[in-house]
Amino acid sequence: MVVPIAVTGATGRLGGRIARRLASAGAAQRLLVRDPARAPELPGATAVTASYADAAAARAALEQVETVLMVSASETLDRVGEHVTFIDAAVAAGVRNLVYISFYGAAPDATFTLARDHWATEQHLNGTGLRVTFLRDNLYADFLPGLAGADGVIRGPAGDGRVAAVAQDDIADAATAVLLDPAAHAGRTYSLTGPAALSMAEVAAVLTSATGREVSYQQETIAEAYESRKVFQAPDWEVDAWVSTYTAIAAGELAGVTTDVADLTGHPATSLEQLLSQP
Repeated sequence: MVVPIAVTGATGRLGGRIARRLASAGAAQRLLVRDPARAPELPGATAVTASYADAAAARAALEQVETVLMVSASETLDRVGEHVTFIDAAVAAGVRNLVYISFYGAAPDATFTLARDHWATEQHLNGTGLRVTFLRDNLYADFLPGLAGADGVIRGPAGDGRVAAVAQDDIADAATAVLLDPAAHAGRTYSLTGPAALSMAEVAAVLTSATGREVSYQQETIAEAYESRKVFQAPDWEVDAWVSTYTAIAAGELAGVTTDVADLTGHPATSLEQLLSQP
């Protein structure tokens, strides 16, 4: 039996949002998860075991699937390799359409190191013959409150740069619209952003106003940023990603604002103030 849509990452924050929206729209879907017991129970949805790194399991899970939502894999040193394995499995299974959750400004020389991974994934997809759509999301606005430490200070080398962070609900709405009519969006790249680009100082001011907790921004040098993150004892590639999130903002690479959320969903993008005021 042909299944219109397969959703990866359904146990996560973004994939779960999209799966719930597809279920509400009455779409039949197959949820590809590592642990089916953790998959959301949704009408019209069945859960199957698969992972990006397991080519055989991924191919079996994608048999008879027309369209795949590919949420990027967890951040690892070999994320691109896992992506390639999964994409090739999708091709082998006969998938026609693939919607990839990419990153704003994905490029081989992007300042944000993980944006380079997304570019490499896009390049591989472009050579597969699949009908692809790229949703290039800016930083998640939902995660901005987590940038502040226990002392309420956001520290990083972002300078006066700005970021047009986007709400995950907006991304989910946009992805759902594409998945329900993939042919109309084949070959398209959408850059999903919030309605305004904010500096880190402005983000701190919005967080203070919305939460009542005093939040401030403290500029770091790049050397100070690496030093202050040593306490986490994370691998070098991960610290590079953390620091380059801020240096990408400083470089102006995350400041662009688009209308793609509104164009795809029919509603304006959610501001940080609106997001923080939601229950």
